[in-house]
Amino acid sequence: MDLSVVLLPVALAALRVTVFLVIAPPFSHGAIPGTVKAMLGVGLGLAMATTLEVPADLTAAGLIGMALSEAVIGAGLGVLVALIFSAVQSAGRLIDMLGGFELGQAFDPMTMTNGGPFGRLYQFLAIVLLFVSDGYQLVVGGLARSFDALPLGAVLDLGALAEQLAGAVSQLFLAALQVAGPLIAVLFLADVGLGLLTRVAPALNAFALGFPLKIFITLTLGSITVAALPGVVSWLADQAFTGIGRAT
Repeated sequence: MDLSVVLLPVALAALRVTVFLVIAPPFSHGAIPGTVKAMLGVGLGLAMATTLEVPADLTAAGLIGMALSEAVIGAGLGVLVALIFSAVQSAGRLIDMLGGFELGQAFDPMTMTNGGPFGRLYQFLAIVLLFVSDGYQLVVGGLARSFDALPLGAVLDLGALAEQLAGAVSQLFLAALQVAGPLIAVLFLADVGLGLLTRVAPALNAFALGFPLKIFITLTLGSITVAALPGVVSWLADQAFTGIGRAT
C-alpha cells in the first residue's frame, strides 16, 4: 500500500484543523503554546482523516492547490468563530468605555490587543467557560462536520461565508448588549441624574462627581453582567456550531 495515500489525507486535514485552531477561540489564546496547537491539529486531523481520500494520480501542483484550499477553509471558519465569540470582549469594552475604565487600558500579550480591565476580564472568563462547559467540543464538532460538506480539495463558498460573517456581526452586537445592557442602562441613568443635579445646583462639579460615582456603580453592579456570561457563552457556542454548518 502506498504510504502517501495514507499520509496525504492526514496532512491536509491537519492543515485545515491547525489553521482553524490558530484563529478560533478558545484555542487561539496566546497562553496555549504553538507546539500544543500543532500537535492538537495533527491529532484531530488524524481522527478526522479516516474517511477522507485524495486522488491517486495527484500531482505536485494539485497538492499545492489542495493545501491552499484547506488553509483557506480553516482560516475562513476560524474567523467566523472568532467574530462570534468577540461579542463577550465587546461587552467588556462597552462597560470600560461607559464606566470610566477605558483610561486603564493595557496591552495584553496573550491576545496582542489593547483593552480595559473589564474587556480583558470578560475575554478570560469566556475562555474559561468554554472549557468548563465543554463548549469547545461544539466548536470542534462543527469543524469535524465541515469535512462532510467540504471534503479535501473542495472550494469554500465565499458567498455563504460572507453571509454568515454578516450575521455574526449582528449577533456580536446583540450578545454584547445582552451582557452589558443592564449596566449600560444604569450608567446612562446616572449621567442623566448628574445632569439634572447640575441644573438644580450649578455650583456642583458634575465631572468631579461623575467619575467616582460611575466607577462605584460599575464595580458594584458588575456581578450582574458576570452572572449572565455562562448563558451567553453557551448560546455563542451553539451559534458558532450552526454558523460553521451554514458556511460549509
